[in-house]
Amino acid sequence: MSRSRASRIIRFIEAFCRVPDGVHVGKPIKLHAFQKRFIKAVYDNKRGTHKAFLSIARKNGKTALIAALVLAHLVGPEAQQNSQIVSGAQSRDQAAIVFNLAAKMVSLNPALAEIVRVVESRKQLFGLPMNVEYRALAADGRTAHGLSPVLAILDEVGQVRGPRSDFIDAITTAQGAHEAPLLIAISTQAANDADLFSIWLDDAQRSGDPHIVSHVYAAPADCALDDRKAWKAANPALDVFRSLNDVQRQAAEAKRMPSVENTFRNLTLNQRVSTVSPFMSLNVWKACGDPSAYLDGLEVYGGLDLSARTDLTAFVLIGKDASGTWQVQPHFWTPAVGLMDRARRDRQPYDIWRDQGFLRTTPGATVDYEQVARDIAEITDGLNVKAIAFDRWRIEVLKKEFDAIGLSLPLVPHGQGFKDMSPALDALEAEALNARIHHGMHPVLTMCAAGAVVTRDPAGNRKLDKSKATARIDGMVALTMAFGAANQAAEEEREPEYQMMFL
Repeated sequence: MSRSRASRIIRFIEAFCRVPDGVHVGKPIKLHAFQKRFIKAVYDNKRGTHKAFLSIARKNGKTALIAALVLAHLVGPEAQQNSQIVSGAQSRDQAAIVFNLAAKMVSLNPALAEIVRVVESRKQLFGLPMNVEYRALAADGRTAHGLSPVLAILDEVGQVRGPRSDFIDAITTAQGAHEAPLLIAISTQAANDADLFSIWLDDAQRSGDPHIVSHVYAAPADCALDDRKAWKAANPALDVFRSLNDVQRQAAEAKRMPSVENTFRNLTLNQRVSTVSPFMSLNVWKACGDPSAYLDGLEVYGGLDLSARTDLTAFVLIGKDASGTWQVQPHFWTPAVGLMDRARRDRQPYDIWRDQGFLRTTPGATVDYEQVARDIAEITDGLNVKAIAFDRWRIEVLKKEFDAIGLSLPLVPHGQGFKDMSPALDALEAEALNARIHHGMHPVLTMCAAGAVVTRDPAGNRKLDKSKATARIDGMVALTMAFGAANQAAEEEREPEYQMMFL
């Protein structure tokens, strides 16, 4: 009876690949059960596997598995005549680790050393029997342009911030010439839902695509830091080649120092937790996701974040109802020309949101402020608008359009620096934490919320930082400014009135 593809790969790795470093260096590799399950799922898939994702915590043999799979495709049972294979990492150092482990495995077995040529200076291996070339690529070095890899293995794609990567795009598009290319990504989870690896994992779960294999080992979201079952869930090799003592030490440190808790949860528990300072957690945002009501009859405040003509322009209105809940009404504009290019760039379904009415498009390749002005006039018609906060960026252009149509709105300046944004963020955060906001899970605003990151000054003041954001955050900026306007109005009402008395 012939062996399956997976069985041949497992047999090759355990027969020819040696442990490249550590206390067991030189001994034959013994694949763990979770590694065998992954290999079987990928290579014995009757429908054929185009993409495969393995998400596990750090130090569970991830990079060694990548190196072993490289050799299986270089000179093992998966070798194809005159083919190219690549591994991709986010830095030269990480790319070098994959190459070095594969090269060490070759040097530790004379049988492999005879048929593999190692080119250290170029981080290349050549499988001589089938003339297979392997290259280790880095995002901060040379790209995959000019290559045509039948296999691409991505290491730590979870480090990619945001929904796309030019480097990974270059690798995946380079595979297009092959009838059955294979892309494998092995990584810890990304920081949040808007990051590339999260998008891939979520798509695999939702779509049920039979050509995608996705194995995720992660601790439950609400687990305690010292929960050993949670440790095991994220570290399938725990106490085998993942040190139990090391996990215990890290957990104790995370309990003592809250500043390292998120790092422990992300890297050791493989949870989708940002190691930077997110403004609002997904759970808090979802808790405010009830449908928003109309703003008629309410005192309305707004925030306006104008784009640099080619991206999103956001206008968000809020009003507090009789129950003390803020109803949120967001509006977005983007140019019609280039919409699909921006959708691909940002990895967001702008075209679908346009068709569903969540995103307005203006004619041409830049945002048409004349149309934006007309739309704002229609949106605010009949509402009791008390104040609309604006940043000075391009506001004069929009004011001219307002004047041209005779629109008069109570515009109030609101900077996007620490001075104005910190109290506005405090006000928004307080209402969100108490679930006194209804935003209806508007998809464009939710994208903005997922990508919003705060930065602090030495005094602890906060602002939203577009340079560190993992997605477009224009809507979150506008929402914050709206709360800034409302907060300022409330403070002015609280100021005591003094009367001069003559004796």
